[in-house]
Amino acid sequence: MTALPPRPLRIALLSYRGDPYCGGQGVYVRHLSRELARLGHHVDVVGAQPFPVLDPVEGPGSVRLVELPSLDLYRADDPFRTPALAEYRGLVDVLEVAGMRTGGFPEPLTFSLRARKYLAAHKGRYDVVHDNQTLGYGLLGLARHGFPLVTTVHHPITVDRRLEIDAAATRLERLGKRRWYAFTRMQRRVAARLEHVITVSESSKAEIAEQLGTPARRIAVVPIGADTRLWSPSAEIAQVPGRIVTTSSADVPLKGLVHLVEALAKLRTERDAHLVVVGKPQRGEGPVAEAVRRFGLERWIEFRTGLTDQELVDLYRSAEVACVPSLYEGFSLPAAEAMATGTPLVATTGGAIPEVAGPDGETCLAVPPGDAGALATALGRLLDDPELRAELGAAGRQRVLARFTWQRAAELTADRYRAAIATGAGQRARAGAGWRYVA
Repeated sequence: MTALPPRPLRIALLSYRGDPYCGGQGVYVRHLSRELARLGHHVDVVGAQPFPVLDPVEGPGSVRLVELPSLDLYRADDPFRTPALAEYRGLVDVLEVAGMRTGGFPEPLTFSLRARKYLAAHKGRYDVVHDNQTLGYGLLGLARHGFPLVTTVHHPITVDRRLEIDAAATRLERLGKRRWYAFTRMQRRVAARLEHVITVSESSKAEIAEQLGTPARRIAVVPIGADTRLWSPSAEIAQVPGRIVTTSSADVPLKGLVHLVEALAKLRTERDAHLVVVGKPQRGEGPVAEAVRRFGLERWIEFRTGLTDQELVDLYRSAEVACVPSLYEGFSLPAAEAMATGTPLVATTGGAIPEVAGPDGETCLAVPPGDAGALATALGRLLDDPELRAELGAAGRQRVLARFTWQRAAELTADRYRAAIATGAGQRARAGAGWRYVA
């Protein structure tokens, strides 16, 4: 008898902060949900503000957005706002405001509580729940409602916490950072109890086991990657001489942008070069803004935001060199996307970046994190050598095609869903619910 193909799954994909233009988690939700639907699955992306941006899908599967609003206390046009009394809907909203007013970041906890309430009201709708790094108390015990849980942890936020505290200039600033990252205590407690964890690299797996206490045997590595249909070379886009492109936030020390600014200053003593940063400039004073002024680089560094997908791809195509200067990354989507366009890459060896970028001198030029001199040397080497740029660019593209595509990530993720469903909780989730998709 011929075996029947696996049935399509009904998936609740949770994202407490899902805008793809404000972080890698939003990129993950957007591309993974699309590729799962292309495989025939039905995905409800359950998200809060800034709401996820999802791609339309033609085919047997489907993707839709289920809005689970927060009070949106950190909106770009009114951060740390005071909600009107009429906006409060219950105790979770009170908890959210109290957390914000005392200097914390309450969204992972409050979203998890709202998600639990939503899921409890929709028993039988989903075969599996996939949490995208919320790691909130509200997601514990979902088995009581019949939902197997799979959780993606891109990397432990404890890494961000340590780097930001180390970069704080004053005792008061360090205390503020400790309070802001207080939610990581909750994430450690939740992660240690999870049965099915996905992460994006071997480096992140080791960090999760060490810092969050999740047993390594419960963690599966599922690499992500680039949308290679979009991120691809194009002979129609002219390269701009001396252009270096990076995707980075000036406000996040982990991204290492200040070291790239210092490297640009060194480069400009010997050659014409300029930097385009995809991201927002530093608000007020800070290491990056101070370095730009100290080296007189205002004319040679441009920050760009609000780019469309096509504009972003064409920007990378126009560069002679792409750079990832991060001190640490759990994966590095910018590295994979740059390589997919055939743009040669200079990248640090922080965290999982070498797993993506590949061997030094073969698919990229690799430098130690935090070393502006090494960055300048590698960038100058590529700017001066068109043949090396072409060689590394082509090899980088082939590496991404072979290892890091969203289609492959979706296939491996669906395998993890079925492993979770095969547990007792998964069997109870399907009892009496049938396989009818509820739209």
